[in-house]
Amino acid sequence: MTGIGGVEMGAQAARSRALAVLRVRSRALAVALLPAAAAVILLVGGSTGHLAGAGWDVLRWVVSVLALCVLLAAAGVALVVARSRPAVTPTVTVAEESAPDLYRMVRDLADRLDVPAPSAIALTPDCDSWLEDRTHPAHGPPPAEKHHDDLAGPGGPAHRRSATAPVLVIGSPFLWWMRVGELRAVLAPVVAGTGPSAHPDIAAARRFIRGLDAAVAVASAGRRDPLSRVACAGLGWASRFLLRSCRGHAAEMERGVAAAAAERAQAVDYGLRIVAQEQVGLAYAGWDRLLTRVALPAWRMGRWPSRLDVGVVAALTELSRRDRLAEGFASRLGERPACDLLEEPGVMDEAVSLLAARLFHGGPAETGADWSPVGWEEYPEEVVDRTWRTDAARLHRVLDTLGVRRAAEGAAPGTDGPTLARVLDHLATPDAASTAPLTGGTDVRAATETENGPDTPPADLDAPTDAPQPAYEDPDASRLPFGDSDAPRPSFGDPGASRPPVDDSDAPQPPYGDPVAPHPPYGDHATPATIPAEDDEDDLADTTARGAALAAGLTAQLAREEAEARPAGARAPSSAPGPAAGPDAALWDDRALPLLPLQPPRTGREVLTAHITAMVCCAAMDTAGAAPALDWLDGPSLLFDGARTADLAPSVLSLVETGDPGPLRAWMTELGIRPEKPVRLV
Repeated sequence: MTGIGGVEMGAQAARSRALAVLRVRSRALAVALLPAAAAVILLVGGSTGHLAGAGWDVLRWVVSVLALCVLLAAAGVALVVARSRPAVTPTVTVAEESAPDLYRMVRDLADRLDVPAPSAIALTPDCDSWLEDRTHPAHGPPPAEKHHDDLAGPGGPAHRRSATAPVLVIGSPFLWWMRVGELRAVLAPVVAGTGPSAHPDIAAARRFIRGLDAAVAVASAGRRDPLSRVACAGLGWASRFLLRSCRGHAAEMERGVAAAAAERAQAVDYGLRIVAQEQVGLAYAGWDRLLTRVALPAWRMGRWPSRLDVGVVAALTELSRRDRLAEGFASRLGERPACDLLEEPGVMDEAVSLLAARLFHGGPAETGADWSPVGWEEYPEEVVDRTWRTDAARLHRVLDTLGVRRAAEGAAPGTDGPTLARVLDHLATPDAASTAPLTGGTDVRAATETENGPDTPPADLDAPTDAPQPAYEDPDASRLPFGDSDAPRPSFGDPGASRPPVDDSDAPQPPYGDPVAPHPPYGDHATPATIPAEDDEDDLADTTARGAALAAGLTAQLAREEAEARPAGARAPSSAPGPAAGPDAALWDDRALPLLPLQPPRTGREVLTAHITAMVCCAAMDTAGAAPALDWLDGPSLLFDGARTADLAPSVLSLVETGDPGPLRAWMTELGIRPEKPVRLV
């Protein structure tokens, strides 16, 4: 199946499936009209004297009332399906005057493919590209320009149409990493999808499915009064039933559309597209590492990197330098990048970076004292240094809560401040002690008594204390500590196809039509309250009793800070007009941010390891002249004499898991780090 024959066969398959979807709609309408038809027959029979008698009169009343109720319910469902606002992907619209070369390239590509050009172009912080229909009245008035094409349906005559073409959504990492020719080759099958998508039957089937999806979302909204809950329950049942009936046909329809678009695009840059697909996978890998390792720590500090797309180029260049398999990719950087098609790439990069922070972290829409941009040159001092010192301050606050002494008896004056030695002495396992796994009823106070003696009253980690806090109190307590995630991201799919509906009969799933929902989450964003306690207990089973107690205290402190920060972070969307290049806030609901959280729940061992690592880095910076730095692939890093230290993690894990500070002390002695010296905390 090649050439025009392949295009026709794919379009024919898509149109036949679209007709099957429309038949489901027609059957639903027929079922809704069936009681009314029966009522009309009974009324006509009574008026003509053929169906006379008391029994027929009662039947006429019952059927007429039933028909009226069914018609009202069907009208309500139809109204909600037609008027509900379909889900739209959060994007940054690219105006034609801000990217004339990009629009010219897309239109030239559409002309070569003999398909309508997309009506607009938008950027999204994701490694994917697709077409999105935004012709619903709730999304605003359609552009004045309309396309008039002939599209010959398979097995039928050509149809005249007058419709607005869909919007072309492009992943912003593609523009900065790919060259112009590679971007054109990758976008060819996407733009080719405007042809079969414009068929009246396919467009009507998609509108019907997206309407059902929006109706399910309306029915899922919380209602308090009983009447609204009953109405929403009926609406949700009807919409879900129709979605299940359309599921298979819609999926096959989208496969047919994708097959037709891909077959048509083979005539344009086919050889280059094979090479460009390698860049798609590489861009995906670099973007994922940049978000989880570099951007997430900054977002948690209340700073959002304003040049994420520039950062992904740096990350991929670094990957090309380290990985011999990627050596050839760096040589491409001498060619013209696709971001040159934008008049002001820096403005677009900043807008996309802010949108990424809102989607993946839930940050505010506007900058402020607690939410400000940060440049890559400021990242080591503004993010890395502050992250480590904030985590170290939290570690010492929990030690204070556990009643751990600031300095050992007989210590030199001036060493009662926050020192690394305090942490090492507390976690070092005495010879007579042994590791004790936590069980379901383990009490942190037992470990506290082991440390301070049986006469020392245990500390209550959850109760407020009236004792004065140390001078290094954390002013940014609402921030979560630095962490990273290797959670999977969605793979680059066929950009010419829309997403099929889902069936939520067995489990709650995102409804069909939401361009964001089908993407799997970037990380497990369950809150600490939803994590089974057994998982954390198993994680701490092989640690020492003191380490388990400290990890429990840190986890509780983080949970409290997160709970305190949640109401403050939920800001209402601003109605003030934003800059020329900004997220399309009017097209999507930002009350449920973050839509794709990057904050995975960390185990107690990971929390303890991160805080001890932060304390070691603070001691290295203050006593041995080390410096914070940014590694494009691994995030915050520590530099000694301009070289990155890469052997700290095993030593910290030895302390956490076995209580043996020997490897860590040897590592610090080799680098000249003095753990008995106080460090500066925020």
